[in-house]
Amino acid sequence: MNFRKGDYVTRMSHGNDIIFQIVDISNNTALLKGIEVRLIADSVVSDLVKVIDNVDLYKEDRELTNNALHTLNLDRDEYFYLPGKILHIDSDNDYLERCIKFYTNLRVEAYGINIKENDIEKNIVSKIIEYKPDILVITGHDAYFKNKGDSLDLSNYQNSLNFVNAVKKAREYEPSHEKLIIIAGACQSNYEELIKAGANFASSPKRINIHALDPAIIASSISLSEKNKNINLIEILDKTKYKTDGMGGIITNGTMYVGFPR
Repeated sequence: MNFRKGDYVTRMSHGNDIIFQIVDISNNTALLKGIEVRLIADSVVSDLVKVIDNVDLYKEDRELTNNALHTLNLDRDEYFYLPGKILHIDSDNDYLERCIKFYTNLRVEAYGINIKENDIEKNIVSKIIEYKPDILVITGHDAYFKNKGDSLDLSNYQNSLNFVNAVKKAREYEPSHEKLIIIAGACQSNYEELIKAGANFASSPKRINIHALDPAIIASSISLSEKNKNINLIEILDKTKYKTDGMGGIITNGTMYVGFPR
């Protein structure tokens, strides 16, 4: 079977469990990007199977958006709301656009910037100063290489060290976990080190792949929670695709002002 850039495929060797898009093909090897999960992988072409054209690739995006909208309990007849401002930094522009669409559907003020993982640290403070966010998302792609050894060793990850350094730099600028809420990490990231670095929320406690929207789900939930009131930590984590296996964090105050009359 002939494959080309842009085709949607699965891998037979992995039980066809994840749908990817081919982003490049060279020397009989395809570079793949996950549709639902924040995963970059490669595969020999002979292991690939094309996905039929009528598959609904973004069904889960809509389901997660509808679930987020359904759980909102805002009285827009009597009150007005000022959600917290989000700055979302993402190394993958496709995922970034989907997250911005998610925020827009929830009527949350959010700004997206596409920056590669190894460039986030040197740009993070200037972007915080420029946008003055209440909530900062730092995400993109990551992977834990089990064959290298200990899951606590940052050198055994694709980008966890980049994320950790970016979080530390942001915390040097704003040490308070309440004045700047940070959500960091991607697929299989070193959760413990991201929390130690100063993130309020991070991936991935069980070193699993996370959904493309998971960081945005956490960010929007904080944005739409009342200011100076503790969030329901378990309830918010349960909104994500893979729940506490994929994301974890600390009890944090909301960022939304509530006003009256409308």
